[in-house]
Amino acid sequence: MKIFQMPDSLANKIAAGEVVERPASVVKELVENSIDAGSTWIKIDVMEAGLEEIKITDDGEGMAEEDVERAFLRHATSKIRSESDLFHVNTLGFRGEALASIASVSRLTIKTSQGEAAGTFLSLEGGIVKERGKADARKGTEITISDLFYNTPARLKYMKTIHTELGHITDLLNRLALSHPEIRFEATHKGKTLFKTPGTGDMLQVIAQIYGMGVARKMLPIEQETLDFKISGYIAKPEITRASRSYISIILNGRYIKSIPLTQAIIRGYHTLLPIGRSPIVVIQIEMDPILVDVNVHPTKLEARFSKDKELFILVEQLIQNTFRQTRLIPEIEQKQKPVERPKTSFQPTLDFDRGAFVAKETMSFSTKQQNVKNYDSDTKVDNSGSREIVQTEDNNNDEIAVDLFEQLDVQPISTGIVDSLATEQRVPTMYPIGQLHGTYILAQNENGFYMIDQHAAQERIKYEFFKKKLGQTSNEVQELLIPMTFEFSRQESIFIEHYKDELVQVGLLFENFGNQSYIIRSYPNWFPKGFEEEIIREMIEQIMQDERINVESIREEAAILMSCKRSIKANHYLNNDDMFRLLEDLRKTTDPFTCPHGRPIIVHFTTYELEKMFKRVM
Repeated sequence: MKIFQMPDSLANKIAAGEVVERPASVVKELVENSIDAGSTWIKIDVMEAGLEEIKITDDGEGMAEEDVERAFLRHATSKIRSESDLFHVNTLGFRGEALASIASVSRLTIKTSQGEAAGTFLSLEGGIVKERGKADARKGTEITISDLFYNTPARLKYMKTIHTELGHITDLLNRLALSHPEIRFEATHKGKTLFKTPGTGDMLQVIAQIYGMGVARKMLPIEQETLDFKISGYIAKPEITRASRSYISIILNGRYIKSIPLTQAIIRGYHTLLPIGRSPIVVIQIEMDPILVDVNVHPTKLEARFSKDKELFILVEQLIQNTFRQTRLIPEIEQKQKPVERPKTSFQPTLDFDRGAFVAKETMSFSTKQQNVKNYDSDTKVDNSGSREIVQTEDNNNDEIAVDLFEQLDVQPISTGIVDSLATEQRVPTMYPIGQLHGTYILAQNENGFYMIDQHAAQERIKYEFFKKKLGQTSNEVQELLIPMTFEFSRQESIFIEHYKDELVQVGLLFENFGNQSYIIRSYPNWFPKGFEEEIIREMIEQIMQDERINVESIREEAAILMSCKRSIKANHYLNNDDMFRLLEDLRKTTDPFTCPHGRPIIVHFTTYELEKMFKRVM
């Protein structure tokens, strides 16, 4: 296809704008050009995250000698010739701005050939041609960008650190590889391989390369076709979640886009299957008639408008819901060896996070101080001497309420605030239980009326404040493991792990590379609650990627919320009157007894007047 310069009447109709924001922008534009050129193999080599050098090599159709220099003119394109072509865009690039913009802020060389004769060599500096010549006849194009932003030093002030810019490049290449699994991608940084894709057309193989085999095995295929849309891709089972929505990839006609409404439709498709604050890993491809979509709404071409958006959003949401309804979503327990702790040199009571109380790592005996307290701990054995042996086991349906264990072990629930009796009475009056509804809600009364209390939310609040206090007091000592933990991370996650290794060591985590994006950990901080180690470690890595720092206080806060939810009594758990009374009294002693850690209400109050009005006792 010949290169020509668009007339102003056409160029002015294109939403123009600066396309070179950072090195990743350059990589995006050049790789997209390689894809449009019909390449089956694309190699990306970067130095210093692209600020020093970016080299893109492909085996595409190349350019004729007369077109090479013309390609660097502004609004020069081979993609569209008339205004009507804007409504039938089938290529990734079409504005004719990329090469001109990139050349204007860098030193650029290009070698290209159509494979039939000697190729063409061109060198530009700041957008001005410095040298012309011949190149070899290898079919394809090689573009090298050096000293990006050398002539616009103000731009360099806005560049982030090397690992951040490299993270943007890696994330971009991940999306492009997912968008085009039929293309073999190779990427290196300072000569070290970032990732490779096989180019077989199998998207699941690309997902395995990016996110690891563990994630790929738990992806579910989706596919549906209507008169207007063809949808395909993979969605992760609800057990595979991340803290950020950036793991959702939406591909429209081979182009990665960002769409808040479509992302929300995907999240709605998961409905209540997702934990609060968590997002899934999704790769969804949408094919539709180009006339139904407008990709000319943003200079970077990352946004799009749909003419039948509501139909598309509903289709995506229902497709995901129906996929889950036809799938057994019971998590399979993988046969992994549980981390074994090295024996401690001294006998010391430690916090048992499964029970919300202090017990010994070994067998600990103590006298039963409260003989009149009913024992709801099915894992507590009583021997002939009247002492008890605490045995750590997994949760079961007879999960005890916290107050019983606190009394048995002579440890009282801890409140994070000092509240005297008067303040407690003013904030939450004493409530006297009268029964239970569906084993889920405590019904209580006093002189002010009638109360319904969500027992799970109530104990969540009690345990949350207890765990938060205890985790905040825990030292930064580490626990050595006899059997190390093994993790598999994406390439982007690995980049951040390598850069923040020293910071991770400071908080008690030493990541040792185990090859193929795998790491082993031989120790973790003592404050890590048992059973939640992997979730907290992954939370740390996601926090680093998002905030570029480790906030231990925030991680401990999330751990406290997580433990309080998972270790609290659930629905359909019946309590006796004494248990309900103690639970309500402990709730009154908390700092914030009105909502659970997730913000759900705990108590609903019906005044006596409202009750009498409902029964027409007052008019």
